[in-house]
Amino acid sequence: MADSPLVTAADLAEVLGRVRILDVRWRLDRPDGRPDYLAGHIPGAVYVDLDTELADHGRAATEGRHPMPSPAALQAAARRWGIRRDDIVVVYDDLGGMSAARAWWMLRDAGLDVRVLDGALAAWRAAGYELETGEVTSREGDVVLRRGLQPVLGLDDVAGFPDVGTLLDARAAERYRGEVEPVDLAAGHIPGAVSAPTAGNLDAEGRFLAPELLRARFRELGVDAGAPVAAYCGSGVTAAHEVLALEVAGFRAALFPGSWSAWSQHPELPVATGPSPR
Repeated sequence: MADSPLVTAADLAEVLGRVRILDVRWRLDRPDGRPDYLAGHIPGAVYVDLDTELADHGRAATEGRHPMPSPAALQAAARRWGIRRDDIVVVYDDLGGMSAARAWWMLRDAGLDVRVLDGALAAWRAAGYELETGEVTSREGDVVLRRGLQPVLGLDDVAGFPDVGTLLDARAAERYRGEVEPVDLAAGHIPGAVSAPTAGNLDAEGRFLAPELLRARFRELGVDAGAPVAAYCGSGVTAAHEVLALEVAGFRAALFPGSWSAWSQHPELPVATGPSPR
């Protein structure tokens, strides 16, 4: 496979059986993707439960709706998925990579070689490749994960970040503006953040825009190769998609995992509304 965080359906078909494939289907309105996985998945793919395996809901609400699991918990999950030390891992979903990017970011942060299926499951189907049904019996993995290889922002880092770099808000524009807030405690955005909905990273078929188009998009939003850039969303899931798109465009970005769900839990922190950053 090419040296890219993305992999095409054709390239994945050529290496079936030689890479570890993770099915990370999840939606905010339908978090349990297992029924869809059982009904049909890419051959050999193992189901990953984003809510229980890629998040730790036992933590305080002030850490957000999807706090990162401990390194030990993630390593135990990765071994259940059958990941071994030298494996290349491919992740996919049925949401344009919006949920698969969470697994991509976490496993990259842990030191693994991870790719995201460009175009998601729809691209696999459109190419005419077959699906298999039922549960895949996973081998036992032996992977040893690390932690901290990707840049991260904590709550204390975020407030001042727009003064030194570009902070991108990956949520839908109406949530950024504070017109609606279906999930979290307050409506609006972190002062100084720029609206950059993740949907703008994809074309009409759900594939990532070409690198030069993504570069142009992010530069128009104020991203500069000489200054830091970071992303957040509602709970740190789709913000990983923004980080992925930035990497495709040639920018290395930090993630604020707690995102708006953590920020809005702190009534002492400022909230901006409307279309402007401040």
